[in-house]
Amino acid sequence: MTTRIHPALMAFTVLVFIILIAPLIIIVGASLSDTTYLTFPPQGLTLQWFANIFEIDAFRNTAITSFQLALSGTLLSLLIGVPAAYALNRYRIQLPSWLSTLFVLPILVPEIVIGFSLMKSITVGMDVPVYATLLLGHALLVLPYSVRVVGASLAAFDFSIEEAAISLGCPPWKTFFTVVLPNIRAGVIAAFILAFITSINDVSISVFLTGPGISTLPIQILAHMEQFFDPTIASVSVLLMFVTVVVMAIVEKTLGLTFLTK
Repeated sequence: MTTRIHPALMAFTVLVFIILIAPLIIIVGASLSDTTYLTFPPQGLTLQWFANIFEIDAFRNTAITSFQLALSGTLLSLLIGVPAAYALNRYRIQLPSWLSTLFVLPILVPEIVIGFSLMKSITVGMDVPVYATLLLGHALLVLPYSVRVVGASLAAFDFSIEEAAISLGCPPWKTFFTVVLPNIRAGVIAAFILAFITSINDVSISVFLTGPGISTLPIQILAHMEQFFDPTIASVSVLLMFVTVVVMAIVEKTLGLTFLTK
Protein backbone atom coordinates (compact mmCIF):
# COMPACT_ATOMS: atom_id res chain seq x y z
CA MET A 1 0.00 0.00 0.00
CA THR A 2 1.45 3.32 -1.06
CA THR A 3 1.23 6.38 1.15
CA ARG A 4 0.22 9.62 -0.51
CA ILE A 5 2.11 12.76 0.44
CA HIS A 6 -0.03 15.76 1.27
CA PRO A 7 0.36 18.51 -1.36
CA ALA A 8 1.01 21.13 1.35
CA LEU A 9 3.87 19.06 2.75
CA MET A 10 5.30 18.58 -0.73
CA ALA A 11 5.08 22.32 -1.43
CA PHE A 12 6.77 23.13 1.88
CA THR A 13 9.58 20.66 1.13
CA VAL A 14 10.16 22.20 -2.30
CA LEU A 15 10.18 25.69 -0.76
CA VAL A 16 12.78 24.70 1.83
CA PHE A 17 14.91 23.10 -0.88
CA ILE A 18 14.73 26.26 -3.00
CA ILE A 19 15.72 28.44 -0.04
CA LEU A 20 18.72 26.21 0.63
CA ILE A 21 19.91 25.83 -2.96
CA ALA A 22 19.10 29.32 -4.32
CA PRO A 23 22.09 31.12 -2.71
CA LEU A 24 24.45 28.53 -4.19
CA ILE A 25 22.97 28.97 -7.66
CA ILE A 26 23.24 32.76 -7.36
CA ILE A 27 26.91 32.59 -6.29
CA VAL A 28 27.81 30.24 -9.14
CA GLY A 29 25.98 32.39 -11.64
CA ALA A 30 27.61 35.60 -10.38
CA SER A 31 31.07 34.02 -10.59
CA LEU A 32 30.57 33.33 -14.31
CA SER A 33 29.35 36.81 -15.25
CA ASP A 34 31.49 38.75 -17.71
CA THR A 35 30.62 42.08 -16.07
CA THR A 36 33.05 43.95 -13.80
CA TYR A 37 30.57 43.95 -10.93
CA LEU A 38 28.54 41.33 -9.09
CA THR A 39 25.25 40.66 -10.79
CA PHE A 40 22.69 37.89 -11.21
CA PRO A 41 21.60 36.54 -13.59
CA PRO A 42 24.97 36.76 -15.38
CA GLN A 43 25.10 39.07 -18.39
CA GLY A 44 27.53 36.71 -20.13
CA LEU A 45 29.66 33.69 -19.33
CA THR A 46 33.39 33.80 -18.64
CA LEU A 47 36.00 32.07 -16.46
CA GLN A 48 38.27 35.09 -16.17
CA TRP A 49 37.34 35.73 -12.55
CA PHE A 50 38.51 32.26 -11.54
CA ALA A 51 41.82 32.96 -13.26
CA ASN A 52 41.93 36.31 -11.48
CA ILE A 53 42.02 34.51 -8.12
CA PHE A 54 45.38 32.92 -8.89
CA GLU A 55 46.79 36.17 -10.21
CA ILE A 56 46.29 37.91 -6.86
CA ASP A 57 49.09 37.02 -4.44
CA ALA A 58 46.98 37.84 -1.39
CA PHE A 59 44.40 35.18 -2.28
CA ARG A 60 47.05 32.52 -2.91
CA ASN A 61 48.93 33.21 0.32
CA THR A 62 45.85 33.44 2.53
CA ALA A 63 44.39 30.27 0.99
CA ILE A 64 47.52 28.34 1.95
CA THR A 65 47.39 29.81 5.46
CA SER A 66 43.71 28.92 5.83
CA PHE A 67 44.25 25.30 4.80
CA GLN A 68 47.22 24.96 7.13
CA LEU A 69 45.27 26.44 10.03
CA ALA A 70 42.17 24.35 9.34
CA LEU A 71 44.15 21.11 9.15
CA SER A 72 46.43 21.87 12.11
CA GLY A 73 43.61 23.24 14.24
CA THR A 74 41.38 20.26 13.49
CA LEU A 75 44.11 17.73 14.30
CA LEU A 76 44.97 19.60 17.52
CA SER A 77 41.33 19.65 18.57
CA LEU A 78 41.07 15.91 17.90
CA LEU A 79 44.22 15.22 19.93
CA ILE A 80 42.54 16.97 22.85
CA GLY A 81 38.92 16.11 22.12
CA VAL A 82 39.14 12.36 21.57
CA PRO A 83 40.84 11.62 24.93
CA ALA A 84 38.50 14.11 26.63
CA ALA A 85 35.41 12.46 25.13
CA TYR A 86 36.77 9.05 26.11
CA ALA A 87 37.32 10.15 29.72
CA LEU A 88 33.89 11.81 29.96
CA ASN A 89 32.16 8.63 28.79
CA ARG A 90 34.43 6.04 30.39
CA TYR A 91 34.50 7.70 33.81
CA ARG A 92 31.23 9.63 33.73
CA ILE A 93 30.37 8.55 37.27
CA GLN A 94 33.68 9.60 38.81
CA LEU A 95 34.02 12.90 36.94
CA PRO A 96 31.96 16.00 37.91
CA SER A 97 28.96 16.68 35.70
CA TRP A 98 30.01 20.27 34.95
CA LEU A 99 33.18 19.06 33.23
CA SER A 100 31.31 18.15 30.04
CA THR A 101 29.85 21.66 29.88
CA LEU A 102 33.37 23.10 29.97
CA PHE A 103 34.14 21.73 26.52
CA VAL A 104 30.98 23.31 25.05
CA LEU A 105 31.84 26.85 26.16
CA PRO A 106 33.41 27.84 22.80
CA ILE A 107 29.95 27.31 21.27
CA LEU A 108 28.04 29.04 24.07
CA VAL A 109 30.34 32.06 24.22
CA PRO A 110 30.10 34.40 21.17
CA GLU A 111 33.05 33.99 18.81
CA ILE A 112 33.69 37.74 18.90
CA VAL A 113 34.24 37.53 22.64
CA ILE A 114 36.65 34.59 22.22
CA GLY A 115 38.57 36.37 19.48
CA PHE A 116 38.92 39.60 21.44
CA SER A 117 39.91 37.71 24.59
CA LEU A 118 42.63 35.76 22.77
CA MET A 119 43.93 38.92 21.14
CA LYS A 120 44.04 40.80 24.45
CA SER A 121 45.48 38.04 26.61
CA ILE A 122 47.60 35.94 24.22
CA THR A 123 48.70 38.10 21.30
CA VAL A 124 49.13 41.39 23.21
CA GLY A 125 49.49 40.24 26.80
CA MET A 126 51.92 37.36 26.23
CA ASP A 127 53.40 38.57 22.93
CA VAL A 128 52.68 35.23 21.25
CA PRO A 129 53.21 35.15 17.44
CA VAL A 130 50.13 35.77 15.32
CA TYR A 131 50.14 32.34 13.66
CA ALA A 132 50.36 30.51 16.99
CA THR A 133 47.45 32.53 18.37
CA LEU A 134 45.41 31.85 15.23
CA LEU A 135 46.10 28.13 15.59
CA LEU A 136 45.03 28.22 19.23
CA GLY A 137 41.88 30.15 18.36
CA HIS A 138 40.85 27.76 15.58
CA ALA A 139 41.55 24.70 17.72
CA LEU A 140 39.49 26.20 20.54
CA LEU A 141 36.67 27.03 18.13
CA VAL A 142 36.30 23.47 16.80
CA LEU A 143 37.08 21.62 20.04
CA PRO A 144 33.37 21.22 20.97
CA TYR A 145 32.75 19.37 17.70
CA SER A 146 35.52 16.90 18.50
CA VAL A 147 34.29 16.28 22.03
CA ARG A 148 30.57 16.13 21.30
CA VAL A 149 30.61 14.15 18.07
CA VAL A 150 33.19 11.63 19.26
CA GLY A 151 31.37 11.49 22.60
CA ALA A 152 28.16 10.51 20.79
CA SER A 153 29.97 7.52 19.27
CA LEU A 154 31.46 6.57 22.62
CA ALA A 155 28.02 6.74 24.26
CA ALA A 156 26.98 3.77 22.12
CA PHE A 157 30.23 1.87 22.70
CA ASP A 158 30.21 -1.13 25.05
CA PHE A 159 33.18 -0.60 27.36
CA SER A 160 32.97 -4.22 28.50
CA ILE A 161 34.76 -5.07 25.23
CA GLU A 162 37.67 -2.91 26.31
CA GLU A 163 37.69 -4.48 29.76
CA ALA A 164 37.73 -7.94 28.20
CA ALA A 165 40.76 -7.05 26.07
CA ILE A 166 42.61 -5.69 29.11
CA SER A 167 41.74 -8.78 31.15
CA LEU A 168 43.29 -10.91 28.42
CA GLY A 169 46.60 -9.08 28.79
CA CYS A 170 46.37 -6.26 26.26
CA PRO A 171 47.92 -3.03 27.61
CA PRO A 172 45.37 -0.19 28.15
CA TRP A 173 47.01 2.13 25.60
CA LYS A 174 47.05 -0.63 22.97
CA THR A 175 43.45 -1.51 23.77
CA PHE A 176 42.42 2.07 23.07
CA PHE A 177 44.05 2.11 19.62
CA THR A 178 43.09 -1.42 18.55
CA VAL A 179 39.66 -1.83 20.16
CA VAL A 180 38.11 1.53 21.08
CA LEU A 181 39.33 3.78 18.27
CA PRO A 182 38.25 1.50 15.37
CA ASN A 183 34.75 1.31 16.85
CA ILE A 184 34.38 5.10 17.04
CA ARG A 185 35.93 5.75 13.62
CA ALA A 186 32.65 7.16 12.30
CA GLY A 187 32.53 9.76 15.05
CA VAL A 188 36.16 10.79 14.50
CA ILE A 189 35.55 11.19 10.75
CA ALA A 190 32.41 13.25 11.32
CA ALA A 191 34.21 15.42 13.87
CA PHE A 192 37.09 15.98 11.45
CA ILE A 193 34.78 17.09 8.64
CA LEU A 194 32.72 19.44 10.83
CA ALA A 195 35.80 20.94 12.48
CA PHE A 196 37.71 21.41 9.21
CA ILE A 197 34.82 23.12 7.43
CA THR A 198 34.09 25.34 10.45
CA SER A 199 37.73 26.36 10.76
CA ILE A 200 38.36 27.14 7.11
CA ASN A 201 35.27 29.38 6.94
CA ASP A 202 35.77 31.18 10.26
CA VAL A 203 35.63 34.98 10.29
CA SER A 204 34.68 36.14 13.80
CA ILE A 205 37.78 34.82 15.56
CA SER A 206 40.23 35.29 12.70
CA VAL A 207 39.38 38.97 12.26
CA PHE A 208 40.80 39.67 15.73
CA LEU A 209 43.85 37.43 15.49
CA THR A 210 45.23 38.15 12.02
CA GLY A 211 48.20 40.46 11.81
CA PRO A 212 50.75 41.94 9.41
CA GLY A 213 51.71 39.36 6.80
CA ILE A 214 49.38 36.66 8.18
CA SER A 215 45.72 36.48 7.28
CA THR A 216 43.11 33.91 6.32
CA LEU A 217 41.12 33.58 3.12
CA PRO A 218 37.74 34.74 4.57
CA ILE A 219 39.42 37.85 6.00
CA GLN A 220 41.09 38.53 2.65
CA ILE A 221 37.70 38.24 0.96
CA LEU A 222 36.35 40.94 3.27
CA ALA A 223 39.38 43.14 2.58
CA HIS A 224 38.94 42.66 -1.17
CA MET A 225 35.27 43.64 -1.00
CA GLU A 226 36.20 46.94 0.66
CA GLN A 227 38.04 47.98 -2.50
CA PHE A 228 36.45 45.95 -5.28
CA PHE A 229 33.00 44.54 -5.96
CA ASP A 230 33.85 42.32 -8.89
CA PRO A 231 32.86 38.64 -9.40
CA THR A 232 36.23 37.52 -8.02
CA ILE A 233 34.55 37.28 -4.61
CA ALA A 234 31.89 34.93 -5.98
CA SER A 235 34.59 32.86 -7.70
CA VAL A 236 36.48 32.42 -4.42
CA SER A 237 33.23 31.36 -2.72
CA VAL A 238 32.62 28.76 -5.43
CA LEU A 239 36.14 27.39 -4.97
CA LEU A 240 35.57 27.13 -1.21
CA MET A 241 32.39 25.15 -1.82
CA PHE A 242 34.27 22.93 -4.26
CA VAL A 243 37.06 22.34 -1.73
CA THR A 244 34.48 21.37 0.89
CA VAL A 245 32.99 18.76 -1.45
CA VAL A 246 36.46 17.47 -2.38
CA VAL A 247 37.45 17.10 1.29
CA MET A 248 34.32 15.07 2.00
CA ALA A 249 34.91 12.93 -1.08
CA ILE A 250 38.54 12.24 -0.13
CA VAL A 251 37.55 11.30 3.41
CA GLU A 252 34.85 9.01 2.04
CA LYS A 253 37.28 7.20 -0.26
CA THR A 254 40.20 6.94 2.17
CA LEU A 255 38.51 6.51 5.56
CA GLY A 256 35.09 5.23 4.64
CA LEU A 257 32.57 8.01 5.16
CA THR A 258 29.80 5.60 4.20
CA PHE A 259 30.45 3.98 7.54
CA LEU A 260 28.68 7.00 9.06
CA THR A 261 25.36 5.84 7.65
CA LYS A 262 25.54 2.42 9.24
